[in-house]
Amino acid sequence: MTIKDWLVEDRPREKLLQRGPSALTDAELLAIFLRTGTPGKTAVDLAKQLLADFGSLKALLDADQQQFCKGLGLGSAKYAQLQAVLEMAKRHFKEVLQRGSALSSPEITRAYLSAQLRGYSFEVFACLFLDNQHQAIQLDELFRGTIDGASVYPREVVKLALSYNAAAVIFAHNHPSGISEPSQADKQITDKLKQALALFDIRVLDHFIIGDGLPYSFAEHGLL
Repeated sequence: MTIKDWLVEDRPREKLLQRGPSALTDAELLAIFLRTGTPGKTAVDLAKQLLADFGSLKALLDADQQQFCKGLGLGSAKYAQLQAVLEMAKRHFKEVLQRGSALSSPEITRAYLSAQLRGYSFEVFACLFLDNQHQAIQLDELFRGTIDGASVYPREVVKLALSYNAAAVIFAHNHPSGISEPSQADKQITDKLKQALALFDIRVLDHFIIGDGLPYSFAEHGLL
């Protein structure tokens, strides 16, 4: 049986158009991207197998070209197509958070920071600088480290915040391990940064940790 033989409401593309993309499973979303299956497999069946082979949707999206092209039904053309989609997502969120756009939605901020930092195989610490209306000024990736840590220097963060005349900042860093819970070191450096910036009346609004699943928010967990 092919997808065309399924009930209309069960077909991924039609389901997306009728109910929106959030109603689809990872396999259904991937099937729309794949467009076609392989002999004996529908696009949904192929998507399910790829997710099982790679371990998760994130692992598939994060795979380098060599790893990606080893997947059944995948190749250089699909890899290029996927990278173009991911880059468009990054640029979309960047435009949403351009200077002049107020941060009216925490979900948009989360999505933007996730798109920027999730794919790194090493730790990256970034700062989103904001004006006194909480409008985005600039996102800078300030410090890069190894797979399990990055050194963060409060002096450099303060200098850059002052150069932008920022009134507030949001921090974000990724955990390549996928575990988004903060370490004791994460909590300590956040406190140091908050104290250093407070001397210049610059507020720390949040600190997001990007791992698998929903980014961890220091503000939502009462850590700021």
